[in-house]
Amino acid sequence: MSFILFLFLAIRCQQPVKTDEKPNGEPQGPHTSKEWRIWAYSTASPLFIAKEAAVLSVDGKVLREGTNGWSCMAANPRGMSDPENGWKDAHEAMPMCGDAESMKWVMAFMSGKKPELDKDGYAWMLHGDMGEDNTTPLVMKKEDAKDPTQWIESGPHMMLMPKDPATLEGYTTDFNEGSPYVMFSGTQYAHMMIPVEDYYSYQSKK
Repeated sequence: MSFILFLFLAIRCQQPVKTDEKPNGEPQGPHTSKEWRIWAYSTASPLFIAKEAAVLSVDGKVLREGTNGWSCMAANPRGMSDPENGWKDAHEAMPMCGDAESMKWVMAFMSGKKPELDKDGYAWMLHGDMGEDNTTPLVMKKEDAKDPTQWIESGPHMMLMPKDPATLEGYTTDFNEGSPYVMFSGTQYAHMMIPVEDYYSYQSKK
């Protein structure tokens, strides 16, 4: 009898353990849940930043307090395609995790004001974005771009928001090189895009 019990326990131990998370750590359940939003927004940055960053909802409420001065939030100005069920996925949410200076930049950008920074700011967007006209801010669709060849749907990247946009003059604006490049060059919202692994996962490098 003891051998049969041992065999039963051995088989049970080999069976997969059910979990409330997908292999990438994404929580199961609705995308409107607090747990899913915290996961989606915070994973816009590397884990060493994400685990201690504050997480904010789209209305600015704190979903999770932070301790390292970084904040993570959805940054898609288009909003949700299905508000009742939340963001389709983390990519649609376009989450970013930024330091205090980059958050000042984003608030100014969203309100159409000139960013006033004390120093350069940095932000991560490891889920990429839904597409931007590299020359003109807040163009929501490729068909509305002045030049469709300047449309780029980015994969994972980091951003440098400069205190003085003039410091970016002379850097390339070509997003097909694979090197850091300037987005919105010549405007008050000029910033450096820094591609990382899988940057061209949504739009092929040409």
